[in-house]
Amino acid sequence: MRNLLNFIARHHFFFLFLALQIIAFIILIQNSYYHRSFWINSVNYITGQLYHKYTDVGEYFYLKKINERLAEENQNLINQTPYSFMKTDEQIFFFRDTIYNRQYSYVSARVINNSVNRRNNYLTLNKGRLHGIEPDMGVITSQGVIGIVKNVSANFSSVLSLLHVDTRISAKIMKNGHLGTILWDAPNYRKVAMKHVPPHVEIQPGDTIITSGYSKIFPEDILIGTVSDFDIKRGESFITIQVDLLEDFNNLTYVHVVKNLYRQEQMDIEYHSRTKPMYW
Repeated sequence: MRNLLNFIARHHFFFLFLALQIIAFIILIQNSYYHRSFWINSVNYITGQLYHKYTDVGEYFYLKKINERLAEENQNLINQTPYSFMKTDEQIFFFRDTIYNRQYSYVSARVINNSVNRRNNYLTLNKGRLHGIEPDMGVITSQGVIGIVKNVSANFSSVLSLLHVDTRISAKIMKNGHLGTILWDAPNYRKVAMKHVPPHVEIQPGDTIITSGYSKIFPEDILIGTVSDFDIKRGESFITIQVDLLEDFNNLTYVHVVKNLYRQEQMDIEYHSRTKPMYW
């Protein structure tokens, strides 16, 4: 301790100069919009790069699990190809099917930052505006819904996690199609609640919960989880369902960002339907 105090005493002019420089820098940042913007952008860039390097190291230890999931997804895709079906009719012809139009496109991204132990959790992805990602796009994996894109920079995206108290997802019970709302009421990151389900609906533990398709963000029938318990809380007239998430949010690596190609068109027609007077 004595040596430390002697060192500070011998170099007190340097430490005083350093302190004054820091104070001057803080005043400059607080009072100059240009310098403040430059500082924020620089910090965001450095933070993104640090997350990127940290994730590179962590990914090495999860290669086996990633390969297993990729193999499972490839298997599901192969099962849907024409080569997986037996030809039973020699009179084969081709035609242009105009009934089905592509509604969703997907961008694969890597999770470089994630939290599950807070009341409001976010993710950071390694892709942004330059890769076609925009705010209000859905984020999913093969195991379920992950969240909604909140903010976007050129190369990174911030995602409002499903584990956020403000997140609301329109969902349904797969076996009967009854609707409800998925929300996270903390603190267990492996469970969410499904609310606003009428009391007459038949529910059993193990039932699968999926997206309803009523959202402009997520496609229909995306997995969310399975029913673990349900009850009607005092003072409420709807069932509250406890749902076990299929995806482990503490072990996210790769996700798919979903773009609804007809989202703006749907929003426009719904807006005009609400605002224009009707005369019958």
